[in-house]
Amino acid sequence: MSLYGFLVLIHVIAAVCGLRATFAIPILMNRPKTASQAQFAFHVNEGIEKLAKIGSLTLLITGLLLGALNPFLFTKVWYIASLVLFVAVQPVVAVILPKRMAEQKKILDGYEGEELPDSYLQISKKIAPYNGFLHTAAILLIVLMVTKPF
Repeated sequence: MSLYGFLVLIHVIAAVCGLRATFAIPILMNRPKTASQAQFAFHVNEGIEKLAKIGSLTLLITGLLLGALNPFLFTKVWYIASLVLFVAVQPVVAVILPKRMAEQKKILDGYEGEELPDSYLQISKKIAPYNGFLHTAAILLIVLMVTKPF
């Protein structure tokens, strides 16, 4: 296997790890119906987020290395669009969602009851559009990477 082929393999594995989290985390975090279930979901989410961060960083590094090994990629619209889209989602993934989820966790940490507090549920509603954006971006990235349309 060539170096380029090996990097493509690592890139695909990283995509599976990173994109899996993009789709799994919202499902995991929206399932809890009680405060204790939500606490457990946060615990599970910590492990998923680690895998997602490693996958995301690996995606960026291998994507740029593939471009360095094959500079022709930097002339392809699908490649540039993929990089732009990847960078565009990073503020949501790295800043906005973690901040909102930390707010939810803080609410639960000081909460005594079993019913989810309204403030927790309100934050969940605010997170939903960001998750929709991430899902759309993930699907677009997959389409661009697989079809290389332009």
